[in-house]
Amino acid sequence: MSKRSFHRKIYQENKKKRKLFFVFKFLVSCFLLFIFCSLFIFIYFAKDFPRPEKFTERQFIQSTKIYDRTGDILLYEIYGEEKRTIVPLEKIPIHLQQAVIVTEDQNFYSHFGIDIKAIVRSVLINFRIMAPAYGGSTIPQQLIRSTFLSAERTAERKIREIVLALELNRRYSKDQILEWYLNQVPFGQNTYGVESASQTYFKKSVSDISFAESAFLAALIRAPYRLSPYGENKDDLINRKDYILNRMSKYKYLTKQESEEAKKEEVKFAEKLVVMKAPFFTLWVKSQLEKKYEQDFLKEKGIKVYTSLNYELQEIAEQTVKTGIERNKNFNAHNAGLIAIEPNTGEILAMTVGTGDYYARAFPEGCISGKTCLFDPQFNVVLGTQESPGRQPGSAFKPFVYATAFKNGYDAETLVIDEETNFGIWGEEEYIPQNYDEKFRGEITLRDALAQSINIPAVKTLRDYAGSGDMNIGLEKSVKTAQDLGISTLKPPYGPSIVLGGWEVKLIDITSAYGVFASNGFKIPPISILKIEDFQGNIIYENQKTPKKVISNDVCKIISDILSDNKARSPMFGLNSALYFKNYSVSAKTGTTQNYQDAWTIGYSSSIVTGVWVGNNNNASMSKEPGVVLAGPIFHNFMEEALIKLP
Repeated sequence: MSKRSFHRKIYQENKKKRKLFFVFKFLVSCFLLFIFCSLFIFIYFAKDFPRPEKFTERQFIQSTKIYDRTGDILLYEIYGEEKRTIVPLEKIPIHLQQAVIVTEDQNFYSHFGIDIKAIVRSVLINFRIMAPAYGGSTIPQQLIRSTFLSAERTAERKIREIVLALELNRRYSKDQILEWYLNQVPFGQNTYGVESASQTYFKKSVSDISFAESAFLAALIRAPYRLSPYGENKDDLINRKDYILNRMSKYKYLTKQESEEAKKEEVKFAEKLVVMKAPFFTLWVKSQLEKKYEQDFLKEKGIKVYTSLNYELQEIAEQTVKTGIERNKNFNAHNAGLIAIEPNTGEILAMTVGTGDYYARAFPEGCISGKTCLFDPQFNVVLGTQESPGRQPGSAFKPFVYATAFKNGYDAETLVIDEETNFGIWGEEEYIPQNYDEKFRGEITLRDALAQSINIPAVKTLRDYAGSGDMNIGLEKSVKTAQDLGISTLKPPYGPSIVLGGWEVKLIDITSAYGVFASNGFKIPPISILKIEDFQGNIIYENQKTPKKVISNDVCKIISDILSDNKARSPMFGLNSALYFKNYSVSAKTGTTQNYQDAWTIGYSSSIVTGVWVGNNNNASMSKEPGVVLAGPIFHNFMEEALIKLP
C-alpha cells in the first residue's frame, strides 16, 4: 500500500469516527435535552401539586345524614349535587376493591402511578378508530383528574395528569390512594363513593354487599348514567357485571364456582324514589337544621344528626295510626296525629300524622279553595302552623284546672255539687254548660268528677277551688298552671269554657305538659335532636336542656292517681275501656269538642307519655262519638306495644 493510500484510509476512518462521535454527541444531547425537558415539565406541573397534607386535609363534599337515636337507621339525607359518605378502606369489602381494580387498573399495585402498557395500548386503539375514546388511565390518574383537573381533553391536561399521578404515587401508599378513589368516584344518582352508592342502590352498608353487588358497583364506574339500573341499558349493566366477575375469576380473586354463583344471584335494586323515614318528624328536624345552619353547610359538610326518635316505636305508631284511621273513616274522621315523648328527658320517641303515609293523596272532595283539605297528608297537626296553631282539646284540658285546685290545698276527696248552674254572662251570653250524658249527680268528689270527665263540676272547680269563688282568679291561676307546664297557645280574653277545652292547644304542647305529671313535676321542652357531629366525628352540638321543677310532687301524684283510677272512671267509660291496661299503671284522659271537630286521648306511664288527636284538617265535624271511641283505640294499641318495649 502506498503512503498516500495509507493516509487516505486513516483520514476516512477518522472521518467516520468523527461522524459517529457527532451522532453520539447528538444523541446524548437529545437525551439530555429530553431529560431536561422532562424534568422541567415535571417541575413545572408538580410545583402546584398539593402538599402531602392536602389530600388528608381535604374534605370531600358529603351530605348531612339524619339518624334515629341509635345511629343505625338513616332517616334522610340532605345533599346538593353530591351525596357521599366517607368510609375507611378496612370497611370496604376486599372483593369490591378487587372488582374495581380488575376493571379499572389491573396493575394498580405494581405500577408507579401510570401504566405504560395501558397508555400505549390506548394510543394504538385511538389511532385505529381515529377518535380519543380510550384513555388508559390508572386509578391515581382518575383520582387526580376528578380531584384537581377539568374534564377538558387537551395535551397539557394529560401531561399534568400523568405528572401529578406519578407524584401522588410517590408520596402516598397504594391503600391510601385506593381509599380516596373509592370515596370519590361517581356512581350516578348524585351518588359519590361506594358507601353512598351501596345505600342508594341496595339500601345497605357497603360492608355488607355480596360479590354480585360489588361487581354491579364496579360496573357503574365506567358509565354511571348510561348503565344506570333505572335506565334503558340495564342489560348492558348486567353484561358488564358478568364480565367483571369473569375477570375476577381469571385473576384468581374468585373461584370459578364463586363467579358463576354470583352471576346467578338475583340482585334487587332499591326503588329510585327517595322515601324518607318518619317524614313528619324528619322534616321537622330538617327545618330546625335549616334555621341553625346555611344550606351549603348542610349539603356539603357531612354532619351527622342523631335524633331522639325510637324507630321501633315509630313503626308501631305509623301502623297503629294507619289502622285507626281506616276504622275511623266510618265516623267521617280522616286525619290523626300521634306523638310519644319520654317524660323525664323530653325526648320525642315517635311522631306520625294522617294515615301514617306522608305520600298519600289528599281527598279532593274535601278541598276548598284557600283552605285546608278534609285530609291533607302533609299537614303536621302535631306541630300546627302559623295559620292554624292548634286544636281545641275538649276535656283533655281539665287536669290543668284540677291541678290548680290541688295546688291551692284541695284534694281528691273534696266535694263539689253537680247540678245545672248559670255561671253568669260570658261573651255576651249566659254560660250554662251541660254534662256529656245530660245527667246531674249531686254531691261528687273531685276524683270522680275528673275521672268521669263531668263538665259542671269542672267549671265549679275552676271558680271555687282554683279561684276561691272568683271565676276570674280561677281563670288566671289555671292558665298560669297550663303555661308553666308547657301550653304556649292560650290567648286572652279567657272564659270559663277554657276548662272544657274552648281554647286551642298544640298536640306536642299538651302531650309534653302531661309529661310533667309523669315526671313528678319536672318540665323539659320536647327534644328532637340529641347531638350533631361533624364529618370527623367531633360533637358540634349536644342537647343540654335540663328539667325545671314547675309543680309539686303531691299535685302530680294526685292527678296521676285519679287518671289511672279505673274504678272511678268506670261509671262513664266502663271497666274495660281503651284507657285501661291490665298489667300497667297508665294515667289517661280523653277530650271531645262540643261540635265533634276534635277527639283526644292523652296518657302516660313513668316511661312514656302519648298524645293522640283525631279529626279532619278542614274542621269538618265527625260523627257524634267521644274521644275515647275515636282516639282511644289508637292510643291504647300504641301504648300496649310500647309499654312492652320500654322499661
